[in-house]
Amino acid sequence: MRVALFVTCLADAMFPDVGRATVAVLERLGVEVVFPPGQTCCGQMHVNTGYQRQAAKLVRNHVDAFEPYDYVVAPSGSCVGSVRHQHAMVARNVGDAGLADRAQSVATRTYELSEFLIDVLGVEDVGAAYPHRVTYHPTCHSLRMLRVGDKPLRLLRQVRGLDLVELPDADQCCGFGGTFAVKNADTSTAMLADKMRSVLSTRAEAVCAGDSSCLMHIGGGLSRLRTGVRPIHLAEILASTGSAG
Repeated sequence: MRVALFVTCLADAMFPDVGRATVAVLERLGVEVVFPPGQTCCGQMHVNTGYQRQAAKLVRNHVDAFEPYDYVVAPSGSCVGSVRHQHAMVARNVGDAGLADRAQSVATRTYELSEFLIDVLGVEDVGAAYPHRVTYHPTCHSLRMLRVGDKPLRLLRQVRGLDLVELPDADQCCGFGGTFAVKNADTSTAMLADKMRSVLSTRAEAVCAGDSSCLMHIGGGLSRLRTGVRPIHLAEILASTGSAG
């Protein structure tokens, strides 16, 4: 089984440890991981702001990069959601039926990390250990678009030493939403305040999620308040095998 890592822009530019952790988990489970060097942005930001013709070029590049592989795995519900629900649509909207078919084929083989581990590999215990009190925030795209359900929680429950605490109002958006946080800063900040209040009520040492973008937003707020609660990606917990982290 050859799996291509779709690392995403944010992991590549700002959170490389998330990409490394994803590879570590997959390789521990015997998966051959390949990094297609031609990959770039998936175009989600362009689509969400109305630039579909520009996004079509990125869709074509994405398809060219990932088409040869059995599976594509990304540590991001948001970017996987874009591949599955936007790529073929964008290609159709610019009149490229051939690209739409190819994009749809790649989309059916593209998985968010927790989906791939449970639905494809059939694994819940990945051999991780993380002796800390953790709460989990289900990000909007993973929850509502991909419908990953309790898969991340099932993985976290198998992590040795981890004390998993339920997050109040877990299904409420953290307020990031990509360009939403820029265009609607006041609303975004108010939503973030509610999310941080919920996180702090758990007395968790760390807040976990499957999207670096949401963790950047939540973690930034928690850092500014000097709470001591650290953001950590699901992949990083699953890659951990001891007390470090």
